[in-house]
Amino acid sequence: MKDKVVLITGSTSGIGKALAKSFGQAGAQVVITGRNSANLEATAEELNQLHIRNLAILADVSKEADCARMVAETVAAFGKLDILINNAGISMRALFRDLDLEVIRKVMDINFYGTVYATKFALPHILKTKGSIIGISSIAGYRGLPGRTGYSASKFAMHGFLETLRTEVLNQGVHVMIACPGFTASNIRNSALTASGQVQGESPLDEGKIMSAEEVADIILKATYKRKRDVVMTAQGKLTVFINKWLPGLTDKLVLNHFKKEKDSPV
Repeated sequence: MKDKVVLITGSTSGIGKALAKSFGQAGAQVVITGRNSANLEATAEELNQLHIRNLAILADVSKEADCARMVAETVAAFGKLDILINNAGISMRALFRDLDLEVIRKVMDINFYGTVYATKFALPHILKTKGSIIGISSIAGYRGLPGRTGYSASKFAMHGFLETLRTEVLNQGVHVMIACPGFTASNIRNSALTASGQVQGESPLDEGKIMSAEEVADIILKATYKRKRDVVMTAQGKLTVFINKWLPGLTDKLVLNHFKKEKDSPV
């Protein structure tokens, strides 16, 4: 990773921040982005303390102009772009029958269109460096999860987009990877949207019993070195993908029962 330029969207907390540290400590020059200026400054200071060369850009990936600007500023500062990590994301938790449709629009704008916009402007530069485009997705991109219609739809869309792009650039030296963590200790569940679009505030999971953001980041770094196609993390995640492929009817029941056991489950 020495002197590689890595742009990470949504990198002021959770997996994004862990990725910035992991890639930076491996020698990369890191560009961090986020919508909150205070969080962005705090993350940049943490990277400075680790002696990681970085550039902080205030940007909202749901806005096409912001994505164009963050790529342009990255190339202006470093002269190139080697790796784009589409990490920015938001979740939601509510039954579809109760859901304000604006929640799905917001989730799609950030998770799907954010990936599309950032990738569109980054691709010409990554074609030059024969670098990597990475999407931080979810098991929800392989299997629809009850109470997460908008989130699952956004991740299925991300998978379709990146899989198609991977095929288009197959003979052009560009690496496209979809990374799917299992449940990870990050703030994505705390900031998940409710049926009305309010922030959930409290995670329904026991955060102490799931993967740390640092573990996820290290796995993604190693997979990037190996230019892997797909990465599905955790035994539960791998089992869900496998069973859903071969026994979809059984998976419907297993997934429903699993989510019924969540704290204050809407299912």
